[in-house]
Amino acid sequence: MKATTSKTTKLHIRKGDTVKVLTGADRGKTGKVQEVLRDEQKAIVEGVNMKHKHQKPNAQNPEGGITQSEAPIHISNLMVVDPASGEASRIGRKVNDQGKLQRYSKKNGQFITNG
Repeated sequence: MKATTSKTTKLHIRKGDTVKVLTGADRGKTGKVQEVLRDEQKAIVEGVNMKHKHQKPNAQNPEGGITQSEAPIHISNLMVVDPASGEASRIGRKVNDQGKLQRYSKKNGQFITNG
């Protein structure tokens, strides 16, 4: 059984971010985050970690066949791509001019806007 925690953890990746894969079969690929699974610390990235599923014919798909879908990938294997420079960068948090905590790129120090 998984131990459940009541405290939500902050992750360096959000939905809509462009990320680069650091390890695994898809190393070096970039894609947009479609969904973040916070409890599992995984993310579903567009076009990365594709899995094949063989399906029998049914009412919706009379031919049957093989479908492809994205499988979750652990967030430790992903790095956010800085929109300004286009390079992967580590992420930090600091207070902006309005007094809100905002993510910034540690490579060039600029704030990152979501999406």
